Amino acid sequence: MLSHTIHHGPRILSSVAASALKARRTQTFKAFYATIRSLRQPPPTVEVDDLDPRDNDFILSLLKANPSLRDTKSYLANFGVRPSAPENADSVFPSTILTPLFPKEASDISVDKQPEQAKPDPSPILSSILNPVYRRTALVKLQGPFTNKQLDSIARGMVYLEKLGLVSVIVVENDQIRGDDGERSALIEEIMRVVSALEAQGAEARPVLGTTVRLGPKPDDDQLREPRNFIPPEAHVFPSDLVAIRSALRAGEIPVLPPFALDSFCRSVRIGANDVLGALARGMVEAAALDDNDMKSSPRDPHADYSQDINLVPLRLMIISREGGVPSYARTGFPHLLINLTSEYDYIRDTYDPSWSNEKDSSLSNLSLARTCLAYMPPTSSAIMVSHRSPSSLIANLITNKPAVSSSLPHALLQGNRKLTRDTPTLLRRGLPIQVIRSLADVDKAKMNYLLETSFKRTLDADAFYKRLEQTLDFVVVAGDYVGAAIVTNEPSPNSSEPISYLDKFAVLPSHQGDGTVDFLWVALHDESYGLGHPFSINPNGGKEGKGEGRDLVWRSRDDNPINKWYFERSSGHMRMGSWVFFWCDAEKRLRVEEGRRANAGLSYVEEWEENRLSRWADVITKIPSVWK
Repeated sequence: MLSHTIHHGPRILSSVAASALKARRTQTFKAFYATIRSLRQPPPTVEVDDLDPRDNDFILSLLKANPSLRDTKSYLANFGVRPSAPENADSVFPSTILTPLFPKEASDISVDKQPEQAKPDPSPILSSILNPVYRRTALVKLQGPFTNKQLDSIARGMVYLEKLGLVSVIVVENDQIRGDDGERSALIEEIMRVVSALEAQGAEARPVLGTTVRLGPKPDDDQLREPRNFIPPEAHVFPSDLVAIRSALRAGEIPVLPPFALDSFCRSVRIGANDVLGALARGMVEAAALDDNDMKSSPRDPHADYSQDINLVPLRLMIISREGGVPSYARTGFPHLLINLTSEYDYIRDTYDPSWSNEKDSSLSNLSLARTCLAYMPPTSSAIMVSHRSPSSLIANLITNKPAVSSSLPHALLQGNRKLTRDTPTLLRRGLPIQVIRSLADVDKAKMNYLLETSFKRTLDADAFYKRLEQTLDFVVVAGDYVGAAIVTNEPSPNSSEPISYLDKFAVLPSHQGDGTVDFLWVALHDESYGLGHPFSINPNGGKEGKGEGRDLVWRSRDDNPINKWYFERSSGHMRMGSWVFFWCDAEKRLRVEEGRRANAGLSYVEEWEENRLSRWADVITKIPSVWK
């Protein structure tokens, strides 16, 4: 009989614990806002209960974003003063397991250790989050029609982003206004509606009614190296064409543009909003590059105030529509959570079902827009496709740059997650190619060595490591040019003809931690192992494409490993034994058959056959030698 602690599935809060958590969150919210008021308006003279409801909603949206320490550092790197803090030396990957925005929970603070009248010591994170030094831009496609109420909700989201330092450049599209004599005046009226909605929410906005983009390819396109795998927009922008947008941004105003362009006869004509946004993405990046070149000859004064400066390089692309995210074949029409455009774009188009949308669907057109714009934008940039019903999700995306729900969570958990609705936004990244390798001879050992040693910060005994893989390797999932990898082996098991599927290594380079690579990698690992046999595992990554029977996946981790929290959320269960924690993911097809029995038996019940397999796993895995020097 095993005497070790065994846990199955996620833990469930009791009603008492949930009530206590809610009360603590309420106290934390008031303390949080009181701290911010003290930072921005010394001395604080306004009670929290007297705040404007819009301010309450804004701060609550910040709290719901629940950023990790890495998320917050990334935000401050883009917008604010970099606080002096020791470099985080932990992690092999995910950012979600790091310290949250607030260094300590309310229950972790000892009141007796602080002076009775002492004010809370403001965190540099909190003091910067509402006072950004550098403002950045976002390209926004507003795809109507929208009612006045819907437009107010969208405008509130834009104002929230502006408070956090992200200023929107909005292009308005309305397919219901097309083809008649009053088209131009109707579009201008729509622009003014958007401007009015923004101003009603407290923002300053400027209609930019002149043509900013020009039809046709750029004259010097033959001399420039275009990004691959996409068709450039049917319009272009010269740096001088951005004068009106620059002027609005420097004046603290949100520019709002119609989808107009200047044709070869110098006439202002209507074109698709996607072509306008694609041209702006390219043109703003090129203009920012020229600005950087100009600055090299005259460096800035490090003591000067540049709070009014705008970085023209778009940090985000936001597509706001009535439809929301891209429907997914893996979730019966519910949205994709995270899309790797490099490896998934073609397959999503091929498997798309128009019946998933009740309205005139433009998901594929917007998917193409995201690929075009992100090809010009920096690799760290992302796009989000969101419904007008989810303005607060824009804040979470800005601060964390992550999907609303992690795509690497167990599929059954995602299906039952209340956060996953038809309005759940889709996050899109340029991403990386994913490949599955089944022969050790095809593995680039030099790059693999660098990945493992850099990620784990240890020296690999390469000879011993690869000698073992020659005998046991099942497959390797590689992300990009070895920026991430998952190595799975077949470990021989006594008294069983079926070997144990063992996750030997899972690593992502520090430079790619927090950019979605870990989720892309884990999803591919799922599709090749415990998720086999399901339709949602059919992905063209060079692997089995969903064909076959899933197998239980097992791995081990030191009990003090900070990434264990991330493992807990993705495993079917875990078992503590000495200084190790063993995790496993049940083959999902078999797990569905067993769900009824497990539910009736209770969480503490371990069937005899399961106890046998756990003992078998433990006997084999504890004997696997270390490959670190």
